[in-house]
Amino acid sequence: MPTSSVYHEKQMRQLCALHALNNLFQGDQSYTKAELDDICNNLTPNVWINPHRSVLGLGNYDINVIMTALQRRNCEAIWFDKRKDPSVINLDAIVGFILNIPSDYKFGIITLPLRRRHWIAVRRVGDHYYNLDSKLSQPESLGNEADMLQFLREQLSQEDQRELFLVLERSTSEESAQRWLKET
Repeated sequence: MPTSSVYHEKQMRQLCALHALNNLFQGDQSYTKAELDDICNNLTPNVWINPHRSVLGLGNYDINVIMTALQRRNCEAIWFDKRKDPSVINLDAIVGFILNIPSDYKFGIITLPLRRRHWIAVRRVGDHYYNLDSKLSQPESLGNEADMLQFLREQLSQEDQRELFLVLERSTSEESAQRWLKET
């Protein structure tokens, strides 16, 4: 599938969580900044400084906001233990992936000595998997399942505290909580 047919929002301000969610769902049922701000306020109402977003309210949302946003679309996020190899993931049960990675803080062309966190969506569109990082100028085709699993391995093997969340449709009571795990 040509990358031109893959939905891809580009980075604006500190809204990478918003872009990761919209890229994950390919623009279908898009989220807005107002919706994520509302989630922040519902998670911690009546506070002057909300701990779930940046002090200035410009974004920089945490995992609690992402998890609540996913629940509103009948999905859930499962933290993946990076001591396991990604090959244990049942890809048929996965909507997509959200990676949390460290990111340099830049002011114009100057890189400041601050480390921030950045949210990235990865998902299959058609027969290919894509890195839908909002900092990329266009989606990056990762290739087939084996290529995507290698990409995840490389991301998780970094020494800088990267985290992987599996996004699944919310389970019914009859479904296994471990449905994302391949049967052995």
